[in-house]
Amino acid sequence: MLKLTLRPRERVVVNGCVIRNGDRRQALTVENRADIVRESDLLKPDAESTPVSKVYFLVQTALIRPDTRDQILPMIQQGLADLACCFGADMRARIMEAANFVSMADFYKAMSELRAVLKYETELMQLRPVPPAANHEAAHA
Repeated sequence: MLKLTLRPRERVVVNGCVIRNGDRRQALTVENRADIVRESDLLKPDAESTPVSKVYFLVQTALIRPDTRDQILPMIQQGLADLACCFGADMRARIMEAANFVSMADFYKAMSELRAVLKYETELMQLRPVPPAANHEAAHA
């Protein structure tokens, strides 16, 4: 059983169907298995510009569009395998856990694991490289 509290006008996707809450906070109880994701956890299509975001978007698509799963599952598995080679132990563990959840068709939990990797990737992308001249001076100091 899942208790879901929705903020005013919040959207949620349930088994591929977009549902928008009214003007007041509401609590719902989901009593059986369903694929559910809040709109705030979804990447917009134009946000899939990095390796992790591309895989996240595929997993998200599998969650909200069950009819695409057979077609995109090999792309998700390959994408996760490729990502696992690019990160250190902590992020690799999250990627492997995401792959495990994908194998169980628990795409929401896979997305949860990948959100941490997305955050880490964003932090890496914001790092400024050391200019070549500074590298050269540091090597000869």
